[in-house]
Amino acid sequence: MSTSGLAYGDPSGPATLKMMVQLRSVTKTFGSRDNQVRALSEVTVDFPAATFTAVMGPSGSGKSTLLQCAAGLDRVDAGDVILDGTALTRLRENALTRLRRRQVGFVFQSFNLVPSLTARQNVALPLRLAGHRPKGAEITTALAQLGLADRAEYRPSRLSGGQQQRVAIARALVTRPKVVFADEPTGALDSRASRDVLALLRGLVDDHGQTVIMVTHDPLAAAYAERVVFLTDGRLAGELTGPSPDLIAARLTHLEERPC
Repeated sequence: MSTSGLAYGDPSGPATLKMMVQLRSVTKTFGSRDNQVRALSEVTVDFPAATFTAVMGPSGSGKSTLLQCAAGLDRVDAGDVILDGTALTRLRENALTRLRRRQVGFVFQSFNLVPSLTARQNVALPLRLAGHRPKGAEITTALAQLGLADRAEYRPSRLSGGQQQRVAIARALVTRPKVVFADEPTGALDSRASRDVLALLRGLVDDHGQTVIMVTHDPLAAAYAERVVFLTDGRLAGELTGPSPDLIAARLTHLEERPC
């Protein structure tokens, strides 16, 4: 991997390295004033184009919130989010929605499939929302890549949790977005399906130059990325490049054992 040895943010790295997603002093809180939780606290981090980054940390560390803010699904309370040169924090809601439809694919932890639509229709939905007429062949190919060619006409209620997750992944990829955000994409999958999905995500980067940012708790999954960013208590807690499962697991254990 051409970027595996790069120290991200290091000025000695290639000056031409393009940053696809940038967070600048991002803060995000939830709850009322008397019961407020700060999910992210002044987080600054870059995600270079055509790279695969895993985001990890203890439960409640802010991983999913970082993903949602970076994708423009949640508005930040302070700071800036920049996606492919566009500051999301300065866009009106309609413009932000259009940008997400063009450039972002998001795999939700809870799938978020439309119950009344078949697998084929769920996958085609982002194209229809963007004003495009889906081609049958591209929907069939998207489903086949995830091993779902024989489930195209099934509604979510007839699919297992793992099959629903794979439909959600196919839906996120069908528009060929510049950035794929994936929140625990292998959480509902068995080991073989997990390997297939992770290899597919890896291929988006290596073969198509797309950018993948994935939240995971699994060191084996994270090792498919060339870089792992760690969070704890809503703050950055370091990173690894060219990581192995053992190194990732050791870093996670250290973070989980740190006193609050």
